[in-house]
Amino acid sequence: MTFTLTPPRVAASAPADLLDADFYSFQHLLTDAEQRALAEIRAFLDADVRPHADDLWERAESPRHLIPRIAELGLYANGFAETRRFENSAVFRGWVAMELSRADPSLATFIGVHSGLAMTSIAVGGSDEQKAEWLPPLAAGESVAAFGLTEPGHGSDTARGLETTAERRGDHWVLNGAKRWIGNGAFADLVVIWARDLADQQVKGFLVRTPAAGFTATKIERKQSLRGVENADIVLENVVVAEGDRLQRIDGFRDLAVVLRLTRADVAWQGLGVGVGAYEAALAYAKARTQFGKPIASFQLVQEKLAVALSNITASIALSVRVSQMQDEGLQADHHSAMAKAFVSARMRETVALCREICGGNGIQLGGQSQVGIPAGYGVARYFADAEAVFTFEGTYDMNSLIVGRAITGHSAFV
Repeated sequence: MTFTLTPPRVAASAPADLLDADFYSFQHLLTDAEQRALAEIRAFLDADVRPHADDLWERAESPRHLIPRIAELGLYANGFAETRRFENSAVFRGWVAMELSRADPSLATFIGVHSGLAMTSIAVGGSDEQKAEWLPPLAAGESVAAFGLTEPGHGSDTARGLETTAERRGDHWVLNGAKRWIGNGAFADLVVIWARDLADQQVKGFLVRTPAAGFTATKIERKQSLRGVENADIVLENVVVAEGDRLQRIDGFRDLAVVLRLTRADVAWQGLGVGVGAYEAALAYAKARTQFGKPIASFQLVQEKLAVALSNITASIALSVRVSQMQDEGLQADHHSAMAKAFVSARMRETVALCREICGGNGIQLGGQSQVGIPAGYGVARYFADAEAVFTFEGTYDMNSLIVGRAITGHSAFV
């Protein structure tokens, strides 16, 4: 018996529009149309977002001036059959979330709240009339939406501990309670508020149009992470909401969990983008920064850090791609999303720390040129700080790990 070896093919150079950080060329899984759309989005982000992200971060301002262009690119409508610009897959939507976060994690969070959480709540839980009223203007950027679930005393235990109440009075409801860390809440036109029905104790969703009597939103100041997201503390004092503004297809936390399952996979992609942005910044810095008469990129220890960072990114891409494929295939469960979010955010945290270390003292400064002509850390400091918020929201690392643990063992460690 003879065996004939097939000679290995030598890989051609990657197309110019593929990210260097996509070391295994996962983007080739996208269709040609999706790759063209992604390249268009990336060009916009690299030209109009990334160069200004540090300044907006320092001023703690959302890029509201970009809302029309973001809508024109279809980034709000991404994934919604009623409003989307082009056909696409969950994998493509994940790549878009990654690109947004790679350019500016605050912008990615702004869009993730508006489109991912709020619009998905309406798409999943809204009546046909509610979807027709709200999805088109939200997709067009004519209105801004927020998602009000987290409370001052309840984050991880929201399913059992939700304290905001809703009382049915004839053809309307009266809401009372408080919400905290509500992204876009400081200026949203519509806030999806989750409250417990006093009658049946089930969690229900309500579309609160702002301004509304008894509704107060106060911007949270002095944040040190995702400063470009205008989070708010929200107080609801006898806020009246019409029965027609209750999400008609939501009745209980299980329905809300569908929304969280869909968006948690996107947050894994967002964490991936933070790591990619930091890696690209550190790599550029290492090539430009010289010590001992040569670029620090030529030093073994710097190369090892870059290799670990890229390995983290590559493993995270693989996990994120697969969980999005499972979403397209109808196979995605809560524990799949939880594993992706936990793993990717942990690898992101290690990656940004390595990238900050590569940049040395310059790694704690926002991007730009110092007064003495030494290049700053190319924005690594912003990714380093923003990573902490991404590590925490949409389920902490611990909670997501326990969701996976429950799936493995059949025993819940937290309820």
